[in-house]
Amino acid sequence: MNLTFSEGRIIANQHELVVRLNGSARASLQSLVDDVTLIGGANVITASGSGVNWSVRLDSAEQLAELSEAIGIAIQ
Repeated sequence: MNLTFSEGRIIANQHELVVRLNGSARASLQSLVDDVTLIGGANVITASGSGVNWSVRLDSAEQLAELSEAIGIAIQ
């Protein structure tokens, strides 16, 4: 699944999530789906565990719902 948002794009499947951020640094954030939490209301993806700790805010609840469906994780 590919999802574009204002700060970059997300590439996800049921095992892994990669966030590629726009800008001159072109940073990539990667995590196993098991380490991901989706936070509704704030529309935030957090990844924590196995040496990973990051968060990214999406543009809308619809984007979060689409990601939730693609990776099989409920929104909290």
